[in-house]
Amino acid sequence: MKRNKHLPLTETVYYILLSLLEPRHGYLVMQRVDELSEGQVKMAAGTLYGAFENLVKLHFIEPVPEQESRRKVYVITEEGKEILRLEQERMRALLSVTDQLLREEKHEEV
Repeated sequence: MKRNKHLPLTETVYYILLSLLEPRHGYLVMQRVDELSEGQVKMAAGTLYGAFENLVKLHFIEPVPEQESRRKVYVITEEGKEILRLEQERMRALLSVTDQLLREEKHEEV
């Protein structure tokens, strides 16, 4: 399997994409990332909006057509969902190899 040039995702980008499975504006994304990461990932507004710019350029997220709100709302695209699936597969493969090697090591110790 050929590796996608956008992988691995940073932890921050991964959580941003997950948080945009539903349309959200920046402040709600920051809150959702904090919630999903159980407080482990904190973002400054500048970091988030820089990430939004990059993710829009990559076509992983897109702005939701203007609503009544002054706030810009974003949502994940199909391409963004695919990159999440690929990252999930990559992490599963890492965990599988790790589990296998740790089991083998445990058997060797006995």
